[in-house]
Amino acid sequence: MVMQNLRARPLRSALSIVAVSLQVFLVLLIVGLTSGVLADWGERAEGVGADLMVQPPNSSIFFAFSGAVMPESVCDKIAEVPGVDEEAPVFILVNTGNLNVIYGIDETRFEGLSKGFQFLSGHGLQNPDDVIADDLVAQSMHLRVGKAIRLMNRDFNVAGIVVHGKGARFFISLRQAQDIAGAEKRVSMVYVRSQGNTDATRAALVKALPDKYIVRSMAEYMTLMTSSNLPELKPFIRAFVILGAGISFLVILLTMHTMVLERTREIGILKALGTSRMGILGLIEVEASMMAVVGAMLGLAVTFSAVAILRHSSPTLQIRISSMWVVRAVLMSLAASVLGALYPSYRAAQSDPIEALSYE
Repeated sequence: MVMQNLRARPLRSALSIVAVSLQVFLVLLIVGLTSGVLADWGERAEGVGADLMVQPPNSSIFFAFSGAVMPESVCDKIAEVPGVDEEAPVFILVNTGNLNVIYGIDETRFEGLSKGFQFLSGHGLQNPDDVIADDLVAQSMHLRVGKAIRLMNRDFNVAGIVVHGKGARFFISLRQAQDIAGAEKRVSMVYVRSQGNTDATRAALVKALPDKYIVRSMAEYMTLMTSSNLPELKPFIRAFVILGAGISFLVILLTMHTMVLERTREIGILKALGTSRMGILGLIEVEASMMAVVGAMLGLAVTFSAVAILRHSSPTLQIRISSMWVVRAVLMSLAASVLGALYPSYRAAQSDPIEALSYE
């Protein structure tokens, strides 16, 4: 009976299913984008190979929003601190054309933090106009070794392509980055590798450097790179969750309310045949739940199809959808649909069979 009722009004049922699928799609895509970007940002910072980072005061945990306000001479002070094995200054630029992060680096010191770049093709920074690109941005922008590319309104030559995960998408020489920004002898931050005891080295750095500098361990930084630790993101995600649930609730409410009005006579016949109020209420709720289940499955299919397309067309765009959020999105769609059908089902259950049978 439930399936026949849904088939009797295919367009209305289809619109309700689409509304539920839209809720699932909105929630999962927004959460997947925010989680993916944060996780990718943290993993790239960790992949540099440093144990600690030194930043100027009031710096954002998003390096792209941190200015170059540290004198380069601070590196000499850091190198003298007991427990410091290697330090590498970084000048951070953001290419306004595509918002890709560019690191200005001293290649020897930067590679000294870890095993260095893993080159897929080409070589390091040999000339002032050389740039190294990671494999994801190279795939996205169709780059190859020897190809010219324009960054920060300057022409560069792609000298090498490396495996992603070393902090930025592009790498140029430190001097070139300082020249572009007009900030000679200034750096944005300093990566530090300790000799083994990270906590002791961090304490020594805090003591040796002025109070205004921020010294974070990479472990501490990784804990910060989650949406739960960024209060600014919580209202954003919550707003989309409420919006999606509201869409499902209102569409199901309107659909089931209209169906109840159109089936007043049918409901009267069922009640005359002995169907209880709970039976009528359950029938309406099952119909709404059936549409919610189909809509949720459609939403999941659309979401993961969109993710696959985006990963292929924009490799640098990281989207990560956890199984926990999949379950949450499905449960929210079911809850919104059940609540939306509650009033129409209650009205149907309370209807008088005599009046319902005489309804035209």
